[in-house]
Amino acid sequence: MKNFILQNIVKRFVLFFKSFDFGAYILDYVLKVLMESSYKIIHNKIEFYFATPNRLCVYRAKSFSEKEPETLEWIDKIEPRAVLWDIGANIGLYSVYAAKTRSCLVFAFEPSVFNLEFLARNIYMNNLSNNIVIVPLALSENINFASFRMTSTEWGGALSSFKHDFGYDGKNIDKVFEYNMSGVNMDSIQAGLNIPKPDYIKMDVDGIEHFILKGGKQILENVKGILIEVNDNFIEQASECSSLLKEAGLKLHEKKHAAFLDDLNSNFNNCYNQVWVR
Repeated sequence: MKNFILQNIVKRFVLFFKSFDFGAYILDYVLKVLMESSYKIIHNKIEFYFATPNRLCVYRAKSFSEKEPETLEWIDKIEPRAVLWDIGANIGLYSVYAAKTRSCLVFAFEPSVFNLEFLARNIYMNNLSNNIVIVPLALSENINFASFRMTSTEWGGALSSFKHDFGYDGKNIDKVFEYNMSGVNMDSIQAGLNIPKPDYIKMDVDGIEHFILKGGKQILENVKGILIEVNDNFIEQASECSSLLKEAGLKLHEKKHAAFLDDLNSNFNNCYNQVWVR
């Protein structure tokens, strides 16, 4: 209730201030400063810069080393100059890390219009424009047009779903925004756009991982390893991901998540990053 009242007060103030030329100028300048703001972190003695236009992006930057240490460890083991597909790249924290620390050629798949600008900014700020290719399309089990449903329009937001109306836990998502867009499967996009086949895949798409895997049987036949987020409580997702990856000749090496997730009273404490190897 307090947040709702505060939001209304701020909204009324901004709209009033914006009605004057000077006020509009000040608001434009504030927005420009926010859009161009960044935060420097140091991980393993390497500097990274990430755009921080809002609290969520600040959190993502500040928690970089602690939120998914298993993902960073997995990337650290990738051989230099490998091809990595980052499916569900968000604002590109792990794309940037892989490109900067392992000299990977990264293809960053991200369908959110709210995240794409800051994915691009993060790539540019870290001087990685020649190392990371943005692919602004949704991946699916086939080629189609469908709705991309979002639970948040915040920069850096997640928990969205393409084509399907459920989220990371298999339950219906609380949609606040949506738009129709093109979807394509992994096999078709690799052939159609002549993208190099991945040596490694990182996949975090909040619940539709198994559908994306269904559309990539040729890709999966050659991949060396995959890190994929799976919710053990979402039985359909977990079982189908396991079956498809085993069918591709991969085996589960380990599954991990950050220690703090064990203390959460939510389905997130049963979400793990699974590492599959050939």
